[in-house]
Amino acid sequence: MLQQSHQLYEYHVWANDQLFAHIDELPEDVFHAEITSVFPSVAQTLGHIYLFDQLYRLVLAETPNEDIFPRMPGWMEEAKGKTAGEMRQLFAGVTEQFRELLRRTPNPDKAMTIQHPKYGSLDTRFSDILQHVVNHGTYHRGNVTAMLRQQGYVGVPTDYMFYLLALQKSQR
Repeated sequence: MLQQSHQLYEYHVWANDQLFAHIDELPEDVFHAEITSVFPSVAQTLGHIYLFDQLYRLVLAETPNEDIFPRMPGWMEEAKGKTAGEMRQLFAGVTEQFRELLRRTPNPDKAMTIQHPKYGSLDTRFSDILQHVVNHGTYHRGNVTAMLRQQGYVGVPTDYMFYLLALQKSQR
């Protein structure tokens, strides 16, 4: 059985995969269509999730901010103009890096202090920041669902309960 925080990360991966599989079934232009929303397109929303998954992976690896922030423009550029399939590959890459970090972190409740450039120092736990990654993805997958509806398409269920049902079904 996975530790709870690791299972929540696996939910994040599953939910992203569900969303990409759904996007694959839609017309190609839906991914880059410009709409008025939180982000200008589904592609840019997923690019934002990718950027912050990369950022928080390094935060959890206790990489100093001065080594993280210079990498952010490169991550944004990596995601820019990608097809849904290419974006999915970017997500797969960061997922493998995240899983390796989780394998190297036997204590998900280890204490850590992170420095936010605007809000200051935060004494927290590894598992709390991992929960933040999951919540961030959930929030923006909701944005994507709203963006798809604006374009006349339905979303796909990515709630945690649906993950648990799929997990239960796969274990039978």
